Amino acid sequence: MDVNGTVAEGFEPVRDAFVRNFETLGERGAALAVYRDGRKVVDLWAGTKDVDGTEPWQRGTAQVVRSATKGVAAAVLLALWQRGRLDLDAPVAEYWPEFKARGKERVLVRHVLNHRAGLPVLDRPLTPQESLDPLCGPEAVAAQTPEWEPGTEHGYHALTYGWMLDGIVRRVTGKGTGEWIADEIAGPLGAELWLGLPAAEEAAGRAGRVGRVEAPEPASGAVLKARPKRSVTDAYQDPDSLTRRAFAAITPFPDQNDPAYRASALPATNGIATADGLARVYAALIGEVDGVRLLDTATVESARAEESSGPDRVLVVNTRFGLGYMLHGTASPLLGPGSFGHPGRGGALGFADPEAGIALGYVTNGFRKTVTADPRAQGLIRALRTSLAG
Repeated sequence: MDVNGTVAEGFEPVRDAFVRNFETLGERGAALAVYRDGRKVVDLWAGTKDVDGTEPWQRGTAQVVRSATKGVAAAVLLALWQRGRLDLDAPVAEYWPEFKARGKERVLVRHVLNHRAGLPVLDRPLTPQESLDPLCGPEAVAAQTPEWEPGTEHGYHALTYGWMLDGIVRRVTGKGTGEWIADEIAGPLGAELWLGLPAAEEAAGRAGRVGRVEAPEPASGAVLKARPKRSVTDAYQDPDSLTRRAFAAITPFPDQNDPAYRASALPATNGIATADGLARVYAALIGEVDGVRLLDTATVESARAEESSGPDRVLVVNTRFGLGYMLHGTASPLLGPGSFGHPGRGGALGFADPEAGIALGYVTNGFRKTVTADPRAQGLIRALRTSLAG
């Protein structure tokens, strides 16, 4: 298998880990980019563009990154707050009056970002066609009754996060989140990242086909990894659990390879990015990249300050969140205690670590059953630690 790209001196362990993902973990096609102090030090890609194809992955191949989209979308609200156009401690209804129905008067903008809004599910899930309509999701969540008193507990808002965020952004700016990202984040940065893939990029075949891949059988004599706790397994199997209902807020889930789905803008789950595009955004959150910086230091410190921790009502494990970002912890190990970012269910990952000056983007076309800590991404992080320690 040919691995393309380059690594700076000292980052060779990262390349080795990237290769191992193909050799031992069943990787089909993937790319990895790492920035250090605003300069790219790792730029790798290999395998096939499509999970079920033979065409080689090219520089610039993009993939659906699922919930890694959430970290980019969070930067929109944080930038609006930084510019004085939004108060994180104001009720959402101050900007979006229809939202206050059914006991949601006390849901703050902050609660949307820290997963404490109490709105992880929809009583009536959207159909795939409804999910493509930019107004259906926000209208549905505005009509929903909270599952718990807003602000008192936290639980991962797998899909509803995006509709709440988009509803706020539209009312504050007059633009959808995808349009705002294109104008204010991806455009100025020259980042290959879209929330709503343009028709020209679709026609050019920019995005590869994604799909489910199974983990390879462990080698003879290998130590078997512990299975998920029974409570976690039960939660995903129980159709009435918050876990199942949160991930089923669109039922059935759309075909992620459908051009109509890729052209839509779901800020929780359907961003499309190259590894470099994802890493470049995180690098610009914590420092300058070619003269562009997205958030100032004070805003970054607020974004990565712990807002929620402990038992997650939806994921049924202990999670940690800042403002729109998962924080380093047992559920989602990142580079170190100060890291913040967001995984995509089944593989993708974007994060930054201000102390190390590191930003990472990893994208893959093969989705596994993992939710927050994919073994392929974890291997890359461990190798990055080794490189930095050396």
